[in-house]
Amino acid sequence: MHNAHDIALLLARFQFAFTVGVHIVFPAFSIGLAAYLAVLEGLWLTTGRQVFLDLYRYWIKAFSIVFGMGVVSGLVMAYEFGTNWSIFSKKAGPITGVLLSYEVMTAFFLEAGFLGVMLFGMNKVGRGLHFAATCCVSIGTLISTTWILASNSWMQTPRGYRIDPTSGQFLPDDWLAIIFNPSFPYRLVHMTLAAFLSVAFAVGATGAWHMLKSRREGKISSEPVRVMFSMAMWMATIVAPVQILVGDAHGLNTLKYQPAKLAAMEGDWTSEGHAPELLFGIPNMKTEHTDYAVGIPLVGSLILTHSLDGKVPGMKDFPRDQRPPSQIIFFSFRIMVALGMLMLLVGLWSLWHRRNNTLFTSPLFHRVALAMAPAGFLALLCGWVTTEVGRQPWTVYGLLRTADSVSPVVLSSMAVSMTIFVIVYIFVFGSGLGILVRMLGHEPKEGESNPDPAQAPEILAIRTHPAVVNASTGKGA
Repeated sequence: MHNAHDIALLLARFQFAFTVGVHIVFPAFSIGLAAYLAVLEGLWLTTGRQVFLDLYRYWIKAFSIVFGMGVVSGLVMAYEFGTNWSIFSKKAGPITGVLLSYEVMTAFFLEAGFLGVMLFGMNKVGRGLHFAATCCVSIGTLISTTWILASNSWMQTPRGYRIDPTSGQFLPDDWLAIIFNPSFPYRLVHMTLAAFLSVAFAVGATGAWHMLKSRREGKISSEPVRVMFSMAMWMATIVAPVQILVGDAHGLNTLKYQPAKLAAMEGDWTSEGHAPELLFGIPNMKTEHTDYAVGIPLVGSLILTHSLDGKVPGMKDFPRDQRPPSQIIFFSFRIMVALGMLMLLVGLWSLWHRRNNTLFTSPLFHRVALAMAPAGFLALLCGWVTTEVGRQPWTVYGLLRTADSVSPVVLSSMAVSMTIFVIVYIFVFGSGLGILVRMLGHEPKEGESNPDPAQAPEILAIRTHPAVVNASTGKGA
């Protein structure tokens, strides 16, 4: 019976991981794309150049699809809190539920109020009002990110609470301490930059695809294609190094407040100074040793403490039942870092091509840019795996265990629902991504048309449906 419960718990965790993994891609896309659209419209109003309006109209169609899929995929997780994680919801709800309700009352109404004007009001309202609507939607996505990250960061580094001795509930004592908990500022900036970087490489890959296609057809790529590619490479060049610096600061914060997570990420077992940085290895949770370790001496201490003799924690410093599964986050962290370095190199390479006036004529660089299309999203997913798996075995770090947060679910029902989720998600969101790819496969043209309300996804109806309002408190948690 105990074994069946453990398997049901594992399936519940996997189901939520699967749904949030699918979901997080779409809000990240929406955050970056909404900001890009605001920049494009602002440039059009400032310069009067038609190319910026054409690109705005081209990418807003993609935004409508991505935004709609983000809403639908987020809706499911709200119900999972009630069905699979009811004990967590009961105990942490007085804090996490309130924070996510703030998202509904602020970001939700801001996005819902101006989304229709942004999508279909270009020819119906003045230019200034339409630009304001675009900016409001973009700001709404950032506000949504803020509240969701505040809730999730509180679960990582809880502050400003007290525990009711009767019910065991977490009750708020200081909302400022809850919201601005120690990891929140770092995680908010890191996530926002990740969204911008992900969209930069998606936009850049789209431009690279059309330039390669034009080259095969013996044509010169159009101005909208060249402009979108150039803007994307500028974003990659600027944001990638900033993201690495923010990631370093986030690592220092993790060392201070979640040392067990950091030890598992690094594959370190004993606390030591002059620690190496392991490039490769296979952490063995049973033997308490990282097999086949390949490392650079002293660099681990230098990166983690900014000192060659800085002391780095080891997993043996913590009880066995409080150690995260190092095998998973050891590799997810390294994949994220490797992708980040690749994005930095591509950005620097683009500067070299600009200097030599070959940014729009180098087929090799365009092929690399095309291959990097999913790089930002993959890095983002690896970052979330590192963050969430590294928090284990806790839902509220150090206070509430994952095993004590799950509903009394039945193994058979969990297995059936998990299977249905995977099948439906692959079909629904696979189809949506297919439509998006086909849409972006058509080159932006001069005089690009506005979105047609008659052919648009029913995202306005979805976004304002009462079920969405009621369930949005679980979005992205």
